[in-house]
Amino acid sequence: MNSFKFVKDALAYEIERQVDLIEDGGKVIQETRLFDTSKGITVAMRTKEEAHDYRYFPEPDLLPLIVEDSLINEAKKDLPELPMAKKDRFISEYSIPAYDAGVLTSSKELAGYFENVAKRTREPKISSNWIMGELLRLLKEDGRDVKDCPVTPEALAALIGMIKKGAVSTKMAKDVFSEMYSTGKPPEEVVKEMGVSQISDEAALVAVIDKVMADNAESVERFRAGEEKLLGFFVGQTMKATKGQANPQVVNKVLKERLKG
Repeated sequence: MNSFKFVKDALAYEIERQVDLIEDGGKVIQETRLFDTSKGITVAMRTKEEAHDYRYFPEPDLLPLIVEDSLINEAKKDLPELPMAKKDRFISEYSIPAYDAGVLTSSKELAGYFENVAKRTREPKISSNWIMGELLRLLKEDGRDVKDCPVTPEALAALIGMIKKGAVSTKMAKDVFSEMYSTGKPPEEVVKEMGVSQISDEAALVAVIDKVMADNAESVERFRAGEEKLLGFFVGQTMKATKGQANPQVVNKVLKERLKG
C-alpha cells in the first residue's frame, strides 16, 4: 500500500471482516492479504502457517546479545516521565484533583511551571488554581505558550507568598498579576506602584473603624441591642473607607472588639 489512507481503510475493513468471521463461528487464519483499493476490500494472497514460512532463520555470524539488568536499569533512569505517570504522581504527591493534574500535565512545560511554583509556595492547590485560572486565561487570550509566559514561576510564587502573609488581598492580587503579565515586573514592585498593599495593622484599622462607627452611631446601638447581622454592614463600610485594602480577617476581629464597647 502506498498511502496512509489505504492503510487506514484496510485496517478498518479487516477489523469488521474478522469480527464478522468470528461471530459467525469461523476462525481467522494466518495469511497475507492484498488490499483492493478500487473495491475497498482485502483479498487472500497466500497462507503462512509457521515462522519458517516467512523465511525467518538465525544469523550464524551474529553472537548472542546478552543485556545485563544493570544496563537496563540504568537506561530506565534516563527515560523521561510519561504524561500518565506524571499525572498520577501529581495526584498522589501534591494531593490535587485528577482534573487539575490532567490539565497541568497536558504539556511538559506547563507541568514544569506548576512544580516550580508549588515547591516554592508549598501550596499545590493554590498554585494550581492560579495557573489554571489567571495564567492560562491570559496565555489563551494572547495565543502564547507557557514557555513564553512573561510571569516566571518564581514571580507567581512570590505573589502567592504575599497573599499568604496578608501583604495583598486575593482580589487585589488578580489585578497585580495582570500587571505583572503585561509588564514582566515582580509582584513587590507592582504592588508598590499600584498602591494596593493590604492593611493588616490593627492600630491603623482602629482609627478607620472608629470613624465608621462614629458616622453610623445609630447602627452601632442597634448592633449592641442584638442586631449582630449588622456586622456585615460595618465590614463593608470599613472596606469602602480603605478602598478595599483592609485585611477582611483583621477588620472582622477589630470590629467585633470595638462594637462590643
